[in-house]
Amino acid sequence: MSANRDLVSVRVGAVEVLRARFDTDTDAVPASECRTPYLHPLRTLSGGVVTGHRPHDHRWHKGLTMAVPQLAVAGRAGRPGPASNFWGGPSYVAGRGYVDLDDAGRVETHLFQTAADGSVAADLVWIGADGVPVLSERRTFAVRDVDRAAGCWTLEFRSELRILGTDPLEFKSPTVLGRELAGYCGFFWRGPREFTGGRVLASNGLEGAAALMGQRAEWLAYIGEFDERDGFATLVFVPEGEAPEWFVRAEDYPGVNPSLAFGEPLPLAPGELLALGYRVVIADGAWSRERIAEYLRAG
Repeated sequence: MSANRDLVSVRVGAVEVLRARFDTDTDAVPASECRTPYLHPLRTLSGGVVTGHRPHDHRWHKGLTMAVPQLAVAGRAGRPGPASNFWGGPSYVAGRGYVDLDDAGRVETHLFQTAADGSVAADLVWIGADGVPVLSERRTFAVRDVDRAAGCWTLEFRSELRILGTDPLEFKSPTVLGRELAGYCGFFWRGPREFTGGRVLASNGLEGAAALMGQRAEWLAYIGEFDERDGFATLVFVPEGEAPEWFVRAEDYPGVNPSLAFGEPLPLAPGELLALGYRVVIADGAWSRERIAEYLRAG
């Protein structure tokens, strides 16, 4: 592992399997994209890149990160409170569609540390569009379970969020705000463009992005085929706790999100801890449902 104030890089042998970017204020991108730490590129053990970064269709998609379309002060007497966009890009407004608003927040890194076990921990602050800090976050990640025989490794990712102010907050997706089948909110993976049209499988026996949109499953897998190099990659997303509702796209673009607020807002009270954990198995090859289930059982 190598690290500095801006960047963490993790290698397995000669392959850089993970790169984490923290000091995003130096990115030459608009503030409207929501400047936030992200992981990109992620690679398979053979070197295949499995994340996309600032694609032309959604410039605010940044590899793998935590992103929230609307983080709002809980309304009182039916009146909504101040809200910020921590997803990037336009915001969904009922009756108007997606609108460019001056509501982008940003996520700043105040400290990050590397540990002897190879994990990385970062102390982050989510700052609203008005410049007021709204959340603190302790984010940790690590490369685990490198299995050369199986051709895979596992990303462990945890996020612990707390309110910094005195008002309760709500996490909301565009579906909460009125747009059908746009329930994205939270831990989000954007795949590379060549993975468009990939195969999607889940633990509930369903297959295909359309069938799995908004459905609950303990795990979800996305299988994509590379351009320029031969072969496939499989990513298996395994959230901790209760099976989430999934936001997943394949035909428009490759994207997966175990949503925090697919159809209903997620409330967070002052003093309450929102603890989230995810594993992502990143494998060379096109894994079958049976192989995925067997690997997860063995782990």
